[in-house]
Amino acid sequence: MAQVKIEDVVYKLDSEFKKALEDTMEQFAPGVSFSRDVAFKFFLKRVYHHCSVWETVPDNIVKL
Repeated sequence: MAQVKIEDVVYKLDSEFKKALEDTMEQFAPGVSFSRDVAFKFFLKRVYHHCSVWETVPDNIVKL
């Protein structure tokens, strides 16, 4: 099994995750005003609360 450093993965994909968060909010809470950056910071806190620094993932989902 491979390990990934979850913080680095999130930071590498932060612009993609922010856009996905916006899309999600538009779908599930249309018309609600929110700061994308503030919401993303909260999301990051929740990720770090629920995940270990290093997360183990199956080898078949990691390409070197």
